[in-house]
Amino acid sequence: MKPPVHGTPRLMRAINDRAALRILLEKGPLTRPELSRLTGLSKPTAFQLLARLQEAGLVVNDGVRTGQAGRTAEVYRVNGAAAYVAALDVTPGRIGVRVADITGAVVGEADYPAPFPEPSPASSPAPFPASSPVQLSEGGGLVERLRAAVEAARPPGPLRRVVIGVQGAVDPTTGRLDHAAAEDMPGWQIPDLVPTLTAGLGVTVDVENDVNLAALAEQAHGAAAGCPDFVLLWAGEGLGAALVIGGRLHRGFFGGAGEVGYMPIPGAATARDGGRFGHHGYQALAGGPALQDLLRSYGVRGADFRESVATAARLAEGTGRAAQEAAAGLRTVASRVALGLATIAAVVDPGLVVLAGGLMSAGGEPLRDLVERELRVLDVDRPQVRLSAVDGNPVLVGGLDLALARVRDEVFGHARDGAPAEAGR
Repeated sequence: MKPPVHGTPRLMRAINDRAALRILLEKGPLTRPELSRLTGLSKPTAFQLLARLQEAGLVVNDGVRTGQAGRTAEVYRVNGAAAYVAALDVTPGRIGVRVADITGAVVGEADYPAPFPEPSPASSPAPFPASSPVQLSEGGGLVERLRAAVEAARPPGPLRRVVIGVQGAVDPTTGRLDHAAAEDMPGWQIPDLVPTLTAGLGVTVDVENDVNLAALAEQAHGAAAGCPDFVLLWAGEGLGAALVIGGRLHRGFFGGAGEVGYMPIPGAATARDGGRFGHHGYQALAGGPALQDLLRSYGVRGADFRESVATAARLAEGTGRAAQEAAAGLRTVASRVALGLATIAAVVDPGLVVLAGGLMSAGGEPLRDLVERELRVLDVDRPQVRLSAVDGNPVLVGGLDLALARVRDEVFGHARDGAPAEAGR
């Protein structure tokens, strides 16, 4: 049996500093007495702690607060400029960008179109080191596009981490992007993708599946809060899923857990018929274009699959022949979606299914109810079925959450040495 590890003064200071920073993030700004009470530290210890964190550039004075009998107390908050992070949502047509400081406050946003325009001169501080080696034999064009997209969001200072949400997933055994066709993600089929982007941008980069990031957002802020085992189905132009098991995102050995678009499904062609990236599997049965064609056969038309599904849901609430046809079409849409979900649920046994993406937002509660009913018919009668509850772009929300969690671990660790934060104050 190993002897117990005794805390050294330095270790205890580090633990107290990190606890104080977390409390300031959640509850701040706070006075010294308030921080003392919330941390359980004595007032002299809280005073010394705040002095250390100010010296490290992690805490700043936020003015004074007037209390009873005219007394005033200095107020402190986490220094947002201690670090900046960015999240990117990369699709074939655009790159969405959101920048936040270490407190989580959003300080920059951009929606960068494709084809990509020439970057305009930036008036804000450069988000990447000027010496970054971007002229690489592999990935140089991709690095420049990502750099231009981030600069369009005008970060107020250098970035500490960038999380990029993409279609497909990086295979950790090869370092390449998998489960995504070259026409959907042009320029991304390069070896050592993450190290190449990290070297080119001069900042730590994480490349994550976009649906996985949406699941992290639902877990922290949305429909899956408090549920340790859930499946998120993203239904849009294509289909993808994210699996959270025991409170942790499950990526799989090759990084492709949840890549269900080409999952073999009754009633649809298989890869044997159309090739790996051909028109087959779950996506061919329940992807957006397939469902738009399906609804057309029921007399429901729209400019795209979203409009078609929204129209069907609206018409189904009426009366007459058109309403009956629309209702029958919407039930068939739900049955196709539920067929793949039943297969996933049989393997994962989730407590919750979250329905997200353009298809589900267009169908709303009527479609959610029909999917749940179809699952019950298929003997999947225990998981709850909920619509996404995250406001805005869940890929960017989840990407920022991931970037902030990792950067806070890094930056707040500097407090133990009293080292100044790298970014400006």
